[in-house]
Amino acid sequence: MKKIVVPVDFSAQNKKLISYAVDFAKMIHAKITLLHVASMDIGYAIGDLGYQYIPEVENTVLEDEAKKLDELKLEVEQMGVSCERQLLQGIPSVAILDFVKKAHTDFLVVGSHGRSGFYDVFVGSLTKELTQKAPIPVLVVPVHE
Repeated sequence: MKKIVVPVDFSAQNKKLISYAVDFAKMIHAKITLLHVASMDIGYAIGDLGYQYIPEVENTVLEDEAKKLDELKLEVEQMGVSCERQLLQGIPSVAILDFVKKAHTDFLVVGSHGRSGFYDVFVGSLTKELTQKAPIPVLVVPVHE
């Protein structure tokens, strides 16, 4: 069975991205893995003594994101496609590319928010980086309104 990885960020546009991914998975008889990459600094807060690491904050955020992934996984399964979910921490582009290699993924389905210009210069485009560096075919879904 073919494998599709769909990176998700829990934004409103995820519904459209997942819908496309499910349709694609049905066409090629594939299984979907929903992948979310959490920030590495979610347990840090700034206080009177500077930055402090608070593991309880990190655990709470990761538990919340795991629940959101479980809900999305259930939605995909209800649409008739086998689904797994994976929660990682790190730099999104690096974590996604490492995961698709290790998981022997066949396709990567990513969303494009339609930003360009100054946004890409200062913030960067995850989709652009993935399409340039991915060792597998990347399906880019326009998810902007």
